[in-house]
Amino acid sequence: MSEIIGRAIHIRGIVQGVGFRPFIYKLAKQYHLTGWVKNTSAGVDITVNGFQEDLENFEKQIPLQVPPLARIDEYSSHLISYDHFNDFQILESQEIDTAFIPISPDISICEDCLRELFDPTDRRYLYPFINCTNCGPRFTIIKDIPYDRPNTTMVDFPMCESCREEYQNPEDRRFHAQPVACSICGPHIWLDNQDHSCSLDLSATDAEVAEAAQFELLNGKILAIKGIGGFHLSCDALNLQAVTNLRERKRRVDKPFAVMMADLETVKKHCLVSQAEIELLTSRERPIVILERRPDSLIVPQVAPYQSTIGVMLPYTPLHYMLFYDYQKQNYSNHSLEVLVMTSGNRSEEPIATDNILAHEQLAELADSYLMHNRPIHIRCDDSVTRFYYLPEEKPQPYPARRSRGYAPNPIQLEWDLPQILACGAELKNTFCLTRSNYAFLSHHIGDLENYETFQSFTTGIDHYKKLFRINPEIIAYDKHPDYLSTRYALHQAGEERLMSVPVQHHHAHIASCLAENHWIDNSPIIGVSFDGTGYGDDGAIWGGEFLIASYTNYERYAHLQYFPLLGGDRSIRFPARIALSFLYSKGIEWSEQIPSCLAVCPEERQLLKTQIDHQINIIQTSSMGRLFDLVASLLNVRQKINYEAQAAIEFEALADTQISRSYPFQILAGYSGLEIDVLPMILAILDDYQRGGVPINQISGCFHNTVAEMTREVCSKIRAERGINSVALSGGVWQNVILLSKTIPLLKKAGFNVLIHHNVPTNDGGISLGQAAIAGFISKQMSL
Repeated sequence: MSEIIGRAIHIRGIVQGVGFRPFIYKLAKQYHLTGWVKNTSAGVDITVNGFQEDLENFEKQIPLQVPPLARIDEYSSHLISYDHFNDFQILESQEIDTAFIPISPDISICEDCLRELFDPTDRRYLYPFINCTNCGPRFTIIKDIPYDRPNTTMVDFPMCESCREEYQNPEDRRFHAQPVACSICGPHIWLDNQDHSCSLDLSATDAEVAEAAQFELLNGKILAIKGIGGFHLSCDALNLQAVTNLRERKRRVDKPFAVMMADLETVKKHCLVSQAEIELLTSRERPIVILERRPDSLIVPQVAPYQSTIGVMLPYTPLHYMLFYDYQKQNYSNHSLEVLVMTSGNRSEEPIATDNILAHEQLAELADSYLMHNRPIHIRCDDSVTRFYYLPEEKPQPYPARRSRGYAPNPIQLEWDLPQILACGAELKNTFCLTRSNYAFLSHHIGDLENYETFQSFTTGIDHYKKLFRINPEIIAYDKHPDYLSTRYALHQAGEERLMSVPVQHHHAHIASCLAENHWIDNSPIIGVSFDGTGYGDDGAIWGGEFLIASYTNYERYAHLQYFPLLGGDRSIRFPARIALSFLYSKGIEWSEQIPSCLAVCPEERQLLKTQIDHQINIIQTSSMGRLFDLVASLLNVRQKINYEAQAAIEFEALADTQISRSYPFQILAGYSGLEIDVLPMILAILDDYQRGGVPINQISGCFHNTVAEMTREVCSKIRAERGINSVALSGGVWQNVILLSKTIPLLKKAGFNVLIHHNVPTNDGGISLGQAAIAGFISKQMSL
């Protein structure tokens, strides 16, 4: 028989709060090993003794049987001297100064807990906070590491004897599940009226409260519902008056609402859904997935006006499931409700509410009642949003539009180490990014940094991440736009803390973000096609239709859309008609009342526009692809005025005939700052189709999308012919247009290009901070050589 030996093992990754220690405990018992396992703020440490063959089998099984929520990023093991342990134990956690580990995101309720939730014989029957080590809240309740109950918002809920027995039993799936609770010792829900009084007697059970909330929803009321990461505003999506009331109260004219559907059968009833979409809908992350809506769906059109798609998610908390439960028949399959609007619980442009008292104040004009609970939310976290794109003969691929609940704060793992960097992101769809070692901690969705409340959420989030991951930034990266709040914050912090500051051009950051998540490890150049709405250019213009030759440390603006004027700067973005008329006038095209844009602007304002252009008053030049979409949408009378970002472009995309193969002409000309793409021939052809050719708008939209895709291929081919670069990165908010994406990628691949796109990080400004961090890291490395 071989001798007994010892090994010391260290594991880093998502290994706390996910059942990792009991997994190791059971595995050690299976192989008759002795020793211990413990959490530290650097990960999980294991000291284990046994026969060599048993130890080898034990170590082989760790990555093969790892718990579902765990992720091993680093694994080290070395031989140590044998110690005389009598058994295998789980030791108390240990904090190590400056050490850190990733934290698990909040995860949807698991099948085991869901089964217990609806089991009348289970002690947690219809308890809205049921959870275990495989599911439930994580990120939104944790205050610090190690991930132990005293470091969470569950600290004020002492466990009852039954919960403590489960919590202390390594054989139980609730062993060291920090949010573990039951109706005896845990949080509870209640229904508040506008005057803060409870709708039900204080002795009402959680099930009675949930049933009363369901009754209000069935009767057309709007409820503010406190969830894992903040409040939702909810109403019955099949009730026209309820949806109309919510739109009016929230002053949200057309922007689509997301919905929550009771189950997969309900989704299939209302939407066309592929197997790939089903897998994502039912995944533990449970994002909102953009689906094609069935023509016969009874969901009122006002949920997503002028759209053929709808954002759908399935229930992800026990409370959500309880809102759909049939309390009379005690059966979940017979839903009292089918589809609920679930939109962010906030006033326009503010962050979602998280605090009970503040929710009453902030949502007073929006909600009829409040479904509250008393488990505090430490950090807000919005729902994530994803859609799919389709390529010929390939499996549908997910394409994130917002990376938040279910994904954050999971780090993006890089192929190289970075210094400790804070990247502050952009103004719209803001995220920040903090780096340490080879981890890039891309934050949850912050929102548009256009008011104090969102800015406060931004700074609070940065402080929380710095504390959680023990990051003390040496470098701050920021957007070059001088008026962004994120830029001002970065410059202030750099001055206060005497840090190296790195300004990063907006579109360069887009391309670097795509490179980083695709593990582009060296500093070699790539063709970067960055299409978006707004980005501050080096010449002071608004860029957005850019072909860059870019590496992490450098970029060259090789080509761009030919400039056209924006009157009133950013204000003009809300008025596509003004953009269209400005473009036509600047190109010498006479305005005609046959042009819908002309009819959308009164004669007095039209004269004012001409005066502004003639005298160059309050005009800024732009090369924005997003604005090109806007002006074409206006010329075709799709949208003359918008009430949410990119509305004209989104509605124009929704109209496109994807089967049409025709395209429009354009020119590539030599310009002062590289090649310029002249789209005037395309605009003239579009006007001719619309005014004289009688071509349907859906066909014109399809031809326009084809043209932009062909434009991309042609310019990239010119760059390759001149510079020999064969890889192309597509990034920027316009690439959220999956029709454009699905047309462009095959053209580039057929031409022999290697194409990089986003898979885990949004292509919009939500991914900017990752690119800023990567650029700052490479620049600092270059400076240290």
